[in-house]
Amino acid sequence: MRARGVLAALTAAVLLGGVSACGSTGGPGGDGNPHSFAELKHWGFAEWDRWAKRHDFRNPVVAGVWSAETMDQAPPQQPAPAPDSSSASAPAAPSPSAGEPSASGAPSTTSAPPAVAAQPVPRPYTSYPASGKVFMTAPNGGTGQCSATVVADPANPGRSNLVWTAAHCVHEGKGGDWYKNLVFVPAYNSSGAASDHRRAKLAEVAPLGQWWADKVITSPLWTTEGTRGGDAANQYDFAVIKVRGPEGESRSLEEAIGTAVPVWFDAPREQLAIQAWGYPAVAPFDGQELERCDSGRPGSRSFDAARPSMLVIGCTMTAGASGGGWFADGPDGRQRLVSNTSIGTQAHTALNGPYLEGVARQALDYISRK
Repeated sequence: MRARGVLAALTAAVLLGGVSACGSTGGPGGDGNPHSFAELKHWGFAEWDRWAKRHDFRNPVVAGVWSAETMDQAPPQQPAPAPDSSSASAPAAPSPSAGEPSASGAPSTTSAPPAVAAQPVPRPYTSYPASGKVFMTAPNGGTGQCSATVVADPANPGRSNLVWTAAHCVHEGKGGDWYKNLVFVPAYNSSGAASDHRRAKLAEVAPLGQWWADKVITSPLWTTEGTRGGDAANQYDFAVIKVRGPEGESRSLEEAIGTAVPVWFDAPREQLAIQAWGYPAVAPFDGQELERCDSGRPGSRSFDAARPSMLVIGCTMTAGASGGGWFADGPDGRQRLVSNTSIGTQAHTALNGPYLEGVARQALDYISRK
């Protein structure tokens, strides 16, 4: 890994889609934040909208900030390391120097499948254009990269501009701010031109263009609770980004790349056979290759029993895979997104991702309607 300006361990940031406009039983507190999970799960569109306006995201396009070289040199957002047995730690916020966050807090339950070796995805990646990379800069300097997935937009079928990733890939967490210069690159390094950190042209590493974030929504539980140590905030480590196309591009992201993956909320855990995709960037990986783990049935991990327990899969992917999509075949046989990489073990044997239920659905609905 190259450590030139570091955004250390970030896992998942989600654009929380608004709930339907039906009545809610709770609303944001005076600070605009939910004060409990119980309150958040009853939010409606109005509460999501009020929260989003109080936590405004701005991302003006800065021409030339992301060249092929600067994308190559951006350090990875790391899945929070956690001992393989009991305790877990969360992603570190971007900082001027990299470091492994120390483990903290034992989860109330842990059930992890055996390790599964990550395998390279065959090129060209334009054959799987829903997967890509998100790049960002920290408010106080430093750059970073995560993985992400183009997801279907329920309000705009066939014309989605929505990208799913981890919350820690878009926001610093408790006491922090949004990341800046947030951009999505589908099918990053599709041809392999930049593999082994070779010099490459921008068109070679971004064959489908750079799509700048226009709006972002994350779980308010991440922005109010998220820390460097893996904990209950990671049970809501997801984010959704609404992007806009390169100059002169009139098509939506889905139209331009030809696909978008539906999100499967409340998926039956016992029926899932999960594949995790991402761009791991810590040795033995270099961040230039798209990898996948065919991990099968997930286990579970919980820090707060009142919140949905996280999915756990065996997988050897490392930092940089944060935000990458977890997929499973739905009842109709079509591949669907069921989670994203949030935290991992210190030995790189397993990954943990949030279980996507009502709150995640509300977030996606909200940003879809904005």
